[in-house]
Amino acid sequence: MDRILVINGPNLNNLGKRDAGHYGSITLADIQERVATRADELGVQVAFFQSNHEGAIVDWIQAESDNAVGIIINGGALTQVGYSILDALLDSKLPVVEVHISNIHAREEFRRHSVIAPYAFGQIAGLGWRGYVYALESLVVHVKEAST
Repeated sequence: MDRILVINGPNLNNLGKRDAGHYGSITLADIQERVATRADELGVQVAFFQSNHEGAIVDWIQAESDNAVGIIINGGALTQVGYSILDALLDSKLPVVEVHISNIHAREEFRRHSVIAPYAFGQIAGLGWRGYVYALESLVVHVKEAST
């Protein structure tokens, strides 16, 4: 069964406590539950990881990417500066979908730049927790199309 990695960066462990105007009231555990349910429906496995530390995210990508077919990532505050995460994603040679709960393009200028976006096959921003499910669905289709 295909396996997809779902990575969340700094402060996403505080979803449900953060600014509801930008992030809603849903928790990271709620998002993971909804993504796992959809993954079951699609016949794929998901593995979740969250860290507030860039090196831990790099270590996890390196350890897990050989057993995966794609990656969904919300880099949080590392989106703009996480070059070591980008290198790990590139080294994995896996398709990547970048997700942001809020619309980073309608927020502060510094949030609008992503070091990952130019190398991801897609970016979903501003669709709340549903962006993770849409990313999963898109990634599953992308992987199936690439294998035929």
